Amino acid sequence: MDLLQLRYFQVVARYEHISRAAEELRVAQPSLSRTIARLEADLGSPLFDREGRRIRLNQYGAIFLRHVDRALSELDDGRRALRDARDTGLGRVSVASETLLTITHALGSFRATHPRADVRLFQSTAAEMDRQLRAGEVDFCVASQPLTGAKLETVELAREEVLLAVPRGHWLDGRESVTIPEIADEPFVATRVGHWQRALLDRLFASEGLTPVLSCEGDEPGASQDMISAGLGIGLIPAMSRQAGTETVVPVAWVHLAAPDCHRVLTLVHNRDTYLSEAALKFREFITSKPFMTHRLPDPRRGRRLEPS
Repeated sequence: MDLLQLRYFQVVARYEHISRAAEELRVAQPSLSRTIARLEADLGSPLFDREGRRIRLNQYGAIFLRHVDRALSELDDGRRALRDARDTGLGRVSVASETLLTITHALGSFRATHPRADVRLFQSTAAEMDRQLRAGEVDFCVASQPLTGAKLETVELAREEVLLAVPRGHWLDGRESVTIPEIADEPFVATRVGHWQRALLDRLFASEGLTPVLSCEGDEPGASQDMISAGLGIGLIPAMSRQAGTETVVPVAWVHLAAPDCHRVLTLVHNRDTYLSEAALKFREFITSKPFMTHRLPDPRRGRRLEPS
């Protein structure tokens, strides 16, 4: 048994698909299959149930995977600790966010304060964030949806109202507020399933027994206001965009939604069992030491640690 076998097993277990795992690992499928077979022979137990071309992690594989994840995580943390010890800077901090616009200003301010820090930014869905945290691929996630896990520690950064943005000249331009039934037939510019705007939109409509009409679905929430301004539909935009004065560049009209819980909660999430470099520790202190946004709903719980669900 060697480290290469364990890393190959970890990726195959994640995908439960030899060809996808081989593509990520950039190895030939037959070679990967032989490596897994040798590992199973060394252990004296099959780790996967095979049904034709399909494989499924079995009960023995699930038990072994838990130990492999811990062992490889410890080795990766050791490698990072050595690198940080040799580094003349602060080391690296990696952050994932559902939309880059949410975190750009905060990261820019952090870099200006700590120019020796190596900052890496990733755009990820909530599902990708969960995997990245478990795999140790990122130090922190700035999430707009709950991330669950026994080892995840969450700090609330801010909460803000989510507004309805409509094109200038739209029949809602000038309205103070609107209900969900009133806009049931309006075409919406939305993100794909997996993003927080789509989850909120679907939840608000479902509470009224309705389904939203979608005119556009995308993967970049930051582009929604441009498409709304162009007249492609209406959509949900966080209040931070209005506070930032984006309507002067991308003109839209803002309307309050008369619906319960029409807000976004931003949280900073990390895996408490993973190693944090000096840069990562300073980033956590920096981003939680002062208000993340100037426009947010008052909440006495801000900055308190939330219990993992």
